[in-house]
Amino acid sequence: MPNVDLGDIEKHFWLTRSVARCLGVSLTEAMAEGQLSPEGYAELITRCRASHCCGQCEVWLATQQDLAGSAPNFCANADILNALRRGSKSGM
Repeated sequence: MPNVDLGDIEKHFWLTRSVARCLGVSLTEAMAEGQLSPEGYAELITRCRASHCCGQCEVWLATQQDLAGSAPNFCANADILNALRRGSKSGM
């Protein structure tokens, strides 16, 4: 298994939740509704930790005034978060 430099788990937990919230998505509700599994949630956090774009993410989050139409293109979880925003099953 390759040695992957992962970022701080707590920081990326909150970044992932914050991006989801900017899209109007509650990850807790997505799990309760069966749109996201606990394992899928953990994968979102791990993917964020490995992406090395937290600086861009923090700037993006700081500029959000209203609900965002979609996750930023640089987000490693954009496809999944956008699918959750649309209310579709992400398969996670």
